[in-house]
Amino acid sequence: MTLPERPITILIAALGGEGGGVLADWIIAAATARDYPVQSTSIPGVAQRTGATTYYVEIYPAKISELGARRPVMTLTPAPCYVDVMVASELLEAGRAMQNGFVTHDRTTLIASTHRIYTVAEKMQMGDGRFDSEVVLKAAQTLAKRAVLFDMQAQANAAGTVISAVMFGALAGSGTLPLSRGDCEAAIRSGGKGAEASLKGFAAGYEHAAGPMTAAKEKKHLRSSPLEPLRPAFPDETHAILGEGVARCADFQDRNYANLYLDRVEPIANLDSAADGYKLTIETGRFLALWMCYEDVIRVADLKTRGSRFERVREEVQAKPHEPVHIVEFLKPGVDEFTALLPRFLARPLKALAEASGLASKLNVGMHVKTTSISGFVLMRVLAWLRPFRPLTSRWREEQALIGRWLGAIAGAAKRDAGLALEIALCGRLIKGYGDTHKRGKGNFLRILDTLVESNAVPDDHARIEAIRKAREAALADPEGRKLELSLETHGIAPLPPRPKPIVFSRRKPGEHRRVA
Repeated sequence: MTLPERPITILIAALGGEGGGVLADWIIAAATARDYPVQSTSIPGVAQRTGATTYYVEIYPAKISELGARRPVMTLTPAPCYVDVMVASELLEAGRAMQNGFVTHDRTTLIASTHRIYTVAEKMQMGDGRFDSEVVLKAAQTLAKRAVLFDMQAQANAAGTVISAVMFGALAGSGTLPLSRGDCEAAIRSGGKGAEASLKGFAAGYEHAAGPMTAAKEKKHLRSSPLEPLRPAFPDETHAILGEGVARCADFQDRNYANLYLDRVEPIANLDSAADGYKLTIETGRFLALWMCYEDVIRVADLKTRGSRFERVREEVQAKPHEPVHIVEFLKPGVDEFTALLPRFLARPLKALAEASGLASKLNVGMHVKTTSISGFVLMRVLAWLRPFRPLTSRWREEQALIGRWLGAIAGAAKRDAGLALEIALCGRLIKGYGDTHKRGKGNFLRILDTLVESNAVPDDHARIEAIRKAREAALADPEGRKLELSLETHGIAPLPPRPKPIVFSRRKPGEHRRVA
């Protein structure tokens, strides 16, 4: 008989908790049931999403009973350019595989989920540190012999199972294994617990991969439709962002606040042109919506007690209808959060007193609020019900005044130079988050506004464009602000002294011994 020339090689990359090992076991069980020689090895990844655990499987598609005394020689590790099927549980892991040479145009079928679980390096960035998913998707089309790409995590959630079941279905449906659908389903059933949900996820993956041999891209939809048609002053190119902004502002406060958002963007749109695809209007609208919907105590309390959030948490932990889920919020409010809810005439003296007495950083109270309990839920809803009174708070007045100052600078610059106006608009990226993150970002924003935007430290507009861009990038690269000060110093602006950091001494506990490295 004619024997296959070589084994079929399968490389699986999965993150912790996604069932990569279970997927490898299913493949082995199905191959063993067919009497095929099979071998697998695994390499554990590292913690904190810096690498995946990889599983390497080789299947020789000839029955052992037909081989007699002969046995195939299999390798323990994958080799670049010699992988037949690459399976990745997340899009960036598919990118890693392609970068390492495991995906080739003449051999490899790439099966990967298009959803993202962001890496630590992406989350650490003060700006938008996300890797461009389109780069990976385009590379997959170019480098792979065949690419099967879809959101497997969404399919797993719908089936109430883990992503490995959908990955197995996609692998079986791709036709790259010497195993039938029945063989694979029998392997899942032999696992016992959770088999029905796993089979449902398997079926979803199988049907998707067995379809046309094209990569399916998930479409992104708007949060919701605008409350009303956008004004004629706004070109069609801006409607996607502005529609999101309207919906966000209405959700944050009310319909009038959404109209205020449009009132603020309209003068910028009137000064913009189609030459750059109305980029100034789009970027201003993007950061204005985020800024107008700042994270205060009222907003946090509202989001944490919405029915949709409880449903999402139950879905994420895969809780069954009869299983209770308890949610505990870890909060640490301080003086800033408390005074932000007060009118300005009360907030200012209280903050000044806290700063003068040195209590500003000592009054942060750690709280554990169980929002699935009656008392915890009521406490958070009482705070959320303060939304109608938000315009009376000191935080509201502070944010609206600074927003007006920023928009005035953009409009003034747009009359002279569209490039300068765009750089000022992009400085809105510095305003983000809450607590210390928000405080540092706003401080850096004000520093650039005071020194480069509203002063004549750099008189020439073209030079000012470059100065603002470099200062903004420096602020995003360094949360402490030292790179920003170095950037400003090149223009003759005296740098601010480094922020003092308190030294905290703590008493050693009885019986505790000092460790010497």
